Amino acid sequence: MALLGFYLSLLFTSKSLNYDEKSKVRSATRVLDEKGFSSEVFLLKYLTSFRGNDNWLNASTKEENAYAATNFPFEIMTVYHDFFEFPADDTERAAILLHEAQHLKGADEKEAYEFVWKNRKKLGWTKDKYADSVVWRNVRKQTKEFAPHLFVCDVNEYGDCTE
Repeated sequence: MALLGFYLSLLFTSKSLNYDEKSKVRSATRVLDEKGFSSEVFLLKYLTSFRGNDNWLNASTKEENAYAATNFPFEIMTVYHDFFEFPADDTERAAILLHEAQHLKGADEKEAYEFVWKNRKKLGWTKDKYADSVVWRNVRKQTKEFAPHLFVCDVNEYGDCTE
């Protein structure tokens, strides 16, 4: 009963996404489905409650410049305004959801950033198309901070060993 009460308090202290926001999340999830991320798609489509603003718990620990935040193990994802404003398209939104889906599975920041960066080509989120995007630059920078071992190859741009 206590866990149910905690879960409901997270839901009721935040608002649902509006129709347009839900459509963008569904479109990004469809990209993940088309690219073969079936376990992440299952979590996003069937187990995740998407919220449009912070619940009481997220409000107490809000991070700057976040596109989304996940409450594990409750499968609640808050999708912030930046998620809708800065990505170039559904593929970039899919990259953000792919990161958050790792948190839905219990992964920490290092694991989530590393997973997305290593799978960006499978997703179709490549440097050739997205190098100038705000999301690409932010995620690359944050990935380098959380998973620096991926960026120790001096022969590649930005030291990226996954190129």
